Amino acid sequence: MADLFSSSKSGKAEAKGKSSYSAKDIEVLEGLEPVRRRPGMYIGGTDEAAMHHLAAEILDNAMDEAVAGEASRIELSLDPDNWLTVRDNGRGIPVDPHPKFKNRSALEVILTTLHSGGKFSAKVYETSGGLHGVGLSVVNALADELEVEVAREKKLWVQTYGRGKPKGKLKSAGSANRRGTTIRFHPDPEIFGTEAEFRPARLYRMARAKAHLHRGVEIVWSCDKKLIGPKDETPEKAVLHFPGGLSDFVTEALGDRRSFTPQPFAGEGKLGSNGEAEGRIEWALTWPADGEGQIDSYCNTIPTPQGGTHEAGLRTGLSRSIKAYGDLVGNRKASQIIADDIMEGALGALSVFIRDPQFQGQTKEKLASSGVTRLVEAAIKDHFDHWLASDPATANRLLEALIERAEERAQRKRDKEQVRKSATRKLRLPGKLADCSEGTSDGTEIFLVEGDSAGGSAKQARDRRTQAVLPLRGKILNVATATSEKMQGNQEIADLALALGCGTGSRFELSKLRYERVIIMTDADVDGAHIASLLITFFYREMPDLIEAGRLYLAVPPLYRLTQGGHSEYARDDAHKEELLKNAFKGRAKIEISRFKGLGEMPPPQLKETTMDPTRRTLERVVIPQGTHKETQKRVESLMGRKPELRLKFIQENARQAADLDI
Repeated sequence: MADLFSSSKSGKAEAKGKSSYSAKDIEVLEGLEPVRRRPGMYIGGTDEAAMHHLAAEILDNAMDEAVAGEASRIELSLDPDNWLTVRDNGRGIPVDPHPKFKNRSALEVILTTLHSGGKFSAKVYETSGGLHGVGLSVVNALADELEVEVAREKKLWVQTYGRGKPKGKLKSAGSANRRGTTIRFHPDPEIFGTEAEFRPARLYRMARAKAHLHRGVEIVWSCDKKLIGPKDETPEKAVLHFPGGLSDFVTEALGDRRSFTPQPFAGEGKLGSNGEAEGRIEWALTWPADGEGQIDSYCNTIPTPQGGTHEAGLRTGLSRSIKAYGDLVGNRKASQIIADDIMEGALGALSVFIRDPQFQGQTKEKLASSGVTRLVEAAIKDHFDHWLASDPATANRLLEALIERAEERAQRKRDKEQVRKSATRKLRLPGKLADCSEGTSDGTEIFLVEGDSAGGSAKQARDRRTQAVLPLRGKILNVATATSEKMQGNQEIADLALALGCGTGSRFELSKLRYERVIIMTDADVDGAHIASLLITFFYREMPDLIEAGRLYLAVPPLYRLTQGGHSEYARDDAHKEELLKNAFKGRAKIEISRFKGLGEMPPPQLKETTMDPTRRTLERVVIPQGTHKETQKRVESLMGRKPELRLKFIQENARQAADLDI
C-alpha cells in the first residue's frame, strides 16, 4: 500500500501533468439534472420509442385515478406541433403547501422532485402503475415546455415549466365547475432530436389498451387530421369504452377467424383466498384455429411485453389444468402437452392488480414479483378446471388440438435432430470450422469471420455449445461477376457451403441449414463493409430463401473504445463516438480513445462483451423489403455486376453522401 501512494509525497505527479482527484471533482446532480444527463436510465433511451414512454407515464397517472374509482373520463389529444395533452376528471393533484417544503406547493414538489408522490403507500392508491415517484417529474425534465392545470375544490390552478424548472409561481385562474388534472407538454428536441414526433397510431393503440383494461373508464381520443397518413386507419376522433373489458379485446382481436373455443375463456377475481385479498386478476383467452395468437400481459395497467411472473403463473395454471382434464377423460396423450403448446397459439390478455409490484428496470417491461406466480396459477387453474368441465364439447376440441400441436412439436424436434446428424455425418466439414456442440439447430449460430486472426479471437470468445466460427480468408469471390466454374473452384465458397449444409442455387433446402442464424462478422471499417457486401451478394444470389426466412444477420462490432478511469464505453462509429463524448463522458478529462484496427486486435473478452454475447450485442437482420425484389435485383446488378459503368454512375450520383467517411 505504501508504494501505491508514494508518488503523492513530493507533488511530482502533478508536475508531470497527471490529473489530480480532490473534493472539487465530486459532482452532485441536483433536482432533475440526473434525468436530463442520463435519460436512458429513466425511459430506456432517447429514441422515438422512449419519447412515447413519456406519453405512457402521463396516461398511466390518469389511469391510476380511474382504477382507484376517482376518475371516469380521460382525454388524450395530439396537436400538429407535437404537443400532447392528457386530461382526467379525477381528484386533481394537491396544490396546497407541502409540509416539508412550505414555500412550495405539493404540485411543484411532484413535478420537480424525483421519488415524490402519493403511491408509496396504500393510503391514496390501493394499486397503481406509478411506483417510484419519478414518472411525472421525468416527463417534466425531458419536456422543453410543460403546462399543468388542476381543477380542485371548485378552483382552477395553473403553472408552466421549462426543462424541469418552473417558469413562475402556481397561480389561481378563477373558479371551476369540474375537477381533475390536465398535463400538456412538448418533448425536448435537445433530448429526442428535432425529427422525433409522436405517432398517432401508437398513441391510439395505447389508449385502446388502457380502455380495455378498466371497463369503468371512458377515454376520448382526438388527433389533428394532418398528422394521420393516407394509409393510416387511426381515427381522427374516437370514444373508447369497453364494458366487456378484456373479453371485448379478445373478440375484437379474433375478428371473423374460427376458434377452437367459440366462447373465450374469460373471467376475473381476487388473487389469494385466505384472509385479505392480495390483488385482483382479469383474463380472456381463446385459441384460433389458424394458430396465430399473442398474449398481452399487464400489471396495474402497465404493459409487460417481456412477460414475467404473472405470465409464468398463467402458463403453469393452464398446462396443469388441461393435463388434469386429459386424465379425467382418460386421454393419455394429454401428458405430452407442455406450456408452449398451450401458449404459442393462444390469443388474449392477462391483467393483474397488485400492491407494491416489482419490475425489472424503470421502464417496467417485465414483472418480477415472486409471489405472483403462485397466486395467478391458483386462480387460473381453478377457473379453467370449471370452464373445461362445464363445456365438454369445447374442452375435447381444444384438448385434441393441443395434443396435435404437441405431436407436431415432437416430430419437428426428431426431424431436426435427424437432419443435423445426417448433415454432420455425410458432409466433409471444413477443417477450420470450429463447430458448436448443440445437437439441433435450435438456438445455434455460425459467425462468418474475416481472417484467421479475427477467427482465433472469435473462437475463444464464443459459447462453444451454441456458437460456431468459420474464418474466411480475405475478400471472397464476387459471385455477381464470376462464372459457375470459377464459383465451384473457389475454396472459401466451398467451405461456406459445406459448413451450412443446405446446398446452393437450385439445390438449396432451408430445412437442411445447420444453424438457426448465420451472422456476418467483419471489421468496422471500409474493408469490412466490402467483405460484408460480397457475402450478402453471395447469399442473395445463391441462397435468397435464407434471407427471406430472416436467418441472415450482420454483427455490429465497435470501432472505438473510450476509457476514463475505470469507466469504459464502446462506439460503433465516429458519430457514436462523438455522442458518447458529449453525453457519457461530458465534463471528464483525459479520455483515452483507442481505435480497433480489426476484430483480431480485440481481446476475446471484449469481443464477447461487445459483439458475440446475445444478451449485450447488437445484430442487424438482412431483409429484402416486400415488393422491392425487382429494385433489389437491379441494385445488386448495378453495384456488384459485370458493368463497371453502372457502379461509376452510382458513385458519381452519391459521392456527396460519402464526403465525410473516414476511409
